[in-house]
Amino acid sequence: MTRAQLVGVLIGLAIVAALTVLRASDPQLLRFAREITFDEYQRLAPRPFENLPVRVVDIDEASLSEFGQWPWPRDRLAALVDRLSEMGAAVIAFDILFAEPDRLSPRTVLRDVSGIDPALLERLPDNDEIFAGAIAGKPVVLGFGLSNAGSYRPPVKSGFAFTGESPFGAPPRLTAATPLRPALEANAAGIGHISLNPESPSAVVRAVPLLLSDGAQLYPNLALEALRVAQGASTYLLAGATEVPDTITRIKIGDFAVPVTAAGELWLYVSEDRAERYVSAGRVLAASGAPDDVRAAVEGSIVFVGTSAAGLLDIRTTALGHNVPGVSLHAQAVEQILSGRFLSRPDWAEGLEILSIAIAGTLLVMVTTFVSPGVALACGLLITGLALAASWTAFLYAGLLFDPLAPIFSGLVTHFAATAYRFLVTDRERRVVRRAFGQYLSPSLLYRVEHTQNALRLGGDDRELTIMFVDVRNFTEISERLAPTEVVGFLNTLLDALSRHVIENEGTLDKFIGDSIMAFWNAPVDVRDHPRRAVRAALAMRETLARLNDKDAFGFGAGQSVAIGIGIHTGLACVGNMGAETHFNYSAVGDTVNVAARIESACKEIGYDILVSEATANLAGGCALLEAGALGLKGKSTRTRLFGVVGDERLAESDEFAELFEVHRRLVDALRARSPESRRMLGVAKLKASALTPGLSEFYRRISRRGEHFIGEPTAKDAAGE
Repeated sequence: MTRAQLVGVLIGLAIVAALTVLRASDPQLLRFAREITFDEYQRLAPRPFENLPVRVVDIDEASLSEFGQWPWPRDRLAALVDRLSEMGAAVIAFDILFAEPDRLSPRTVLRDVSGIDPALLERLPDNDEIFAGAIAGKPVVLGFGLSNAGSYRPPVKSGFAFTGESPFGAPPRLTAATPLRPALEANAAGIGHISLNPESPSAVVRAVPLLLSDGAQLYPNLALEALRVAQGASTYLLAGATEVPDTITRIKIGDFAVPVTAAGELWLYVSEDRAERYVSAGRVLAASGAPDDVRAAVEGSIVFVGTSAAGLLDIRTTALGHNVPGVSLHAQAVEQILSGRFLSRPDWAEGLEILSIAIAGTLLVMVTTFVSPGVALACGLLITGLALAASWTAFLYAGLLFDPLAPIFSGLVTHFAATAYRFLVTDRERRVVRRAFGQYLSPSLLYRVEHTQNALRLGGDDRELTIMFVDVRNFTEISERLAPTEVVGFLNTLLDALSRHVIENEGTLDKFIGDSIMAFWNAPVDVRDHPRRAVRAALAMRETLARLNDKDAFGFGAGQSVAIGIGIHTGLACVGNMGAETHFNYSAVGDTVNVAARIESACKEIGYDILVSEATANLAGGCALLEAGALGLKGKSTRTRLFGVVGDERLAESDEFAELFEVHRRLVDALRARSPESRRMLGVAKLKASALTPGLSEFYRRISRRGEHFIGEPTAKDAAGE
């Protein structure tokens, strides 16, 4: 692990730790996102509507149109109770507050009329008494609301038993309630609160508190009381977490057990708002009697009485995004309990989500740092897919609510941070490569270096290279007649023009040594046909130098030309970063490098500007080459066969070169045999060469003095250029 990678891991783990702590603190924004996700799950797979014995007697617009505006006189509600009871309703639960006297009662209306005999007032009917009498002895549950004033607590009609620690601190707090008329609270079979989301800032009703607490007493909600009265149960059994006070995990009512949140809330798993759930109050109170379909719907059902009239402002939003009467949510809570289709968020869900953030984040940090951003992205997408799939599967088949967004969001932040660090810091190696090699490699070769792993590690590799040395002839003489600044200008002009051809042919510029250039091919990455590319670069240098001389680019004056010698050899060499960890050169060393340098020096003796070893000649087949003899190079115990490079493949295919090549072959054979015929063949070769290129004239002029270079054969080791 490098220092940069270590720093990257530490930064990544610090981000993961911060995200884990953030999730553990569970800020409002995360809760909101989680709730939206669970809402979307319900929209994708809502609870299917089942025709269960639960109905809403709806004081709808049609009922108000027939019987008058709300509130109705309570003697009419008494008639509604009688009618529902007569039709066989199992429970009648009012999602209506009865906090004040009925202002439409005859006794109340005439009380403020002056001159009315008090005795007469007492004989007038009182609607509250009529309503109280109607509910006496019937399975009627009344509702109460929360209040910010007073200290009224409604009576509790049931008992509570619990296992585990005390649950009184778990439910939402009840400080005061809206009062019930004394006769009503005395005659009701059950009393429950009608608050749907008393402590939630959201307009969407997602969870209903089944209990409220004042610290000493628990108060059930309307749906829970309706279910209790319907079963004739007298006690609620609460289960709490072992050794964890103020926590509720389950509420048992008669034959039904309800999983709840720690605060005693029921996650609502809502269904579509269907017309089958509702019965119009107007049809129940029809003067001719309720129709048969109404009787069938009410008989044996838990009936909730409420209103859907828009003007009465009891409209709530469900997780499905629908606006429904508040009373229907009480009905849906009972439907959910009867069907046994619950949503629950286990107490260990938060711990699992927090742990998943830590594990997934750590994995992404490691993968991004040590593998690649692409693989890390694939892992991130895989984690995202698995989180979504696991969360959705748990919801769909087990009704469990697990938040996929927190791990996904944390993974996204972690991956972005780790990737950004890698590109900005860890991947600075590419920038080092570009700076170090931008002046020495072609763009295509540089791209390959950048995308080759460990291309710049310190050390070397043994690999086949083609080495080139270029040297300026008579440089000492040139520098003696020029000022130092003029020498620098001359070298810059020449070396810049020549080195371009190395880059263009995918070679690597190793170094400039005074008036010399060292370059090599096939490193730092593989270059196909590297001997041929080196030969092409040398031929291009020859042409460029000729143009520079023709234009007098060096300012030496007419007739003052510059000459170079080029030596090329192919063989095994060690190439890599040589030096220290913080300062190194990318170079090649070995005997192959030495041989290439000696071949360049041999250009002076042979009288030709481009020479290659036999190893290079064999691998650069197709070029126009002429054998130059086998020379004893400095430091070599045996002679090395060399070849002069006349031209490229096109020249090699020409008739003129074919004729010269044949004459040259016969000349070499004659020299090896020490035949007198060699003198005549040399003359013919000079004529053929002068017609092809003037550069060979000096080459053939010196051959007559180098006959020993063609006598005898070099060994196989020499032929291989080793």
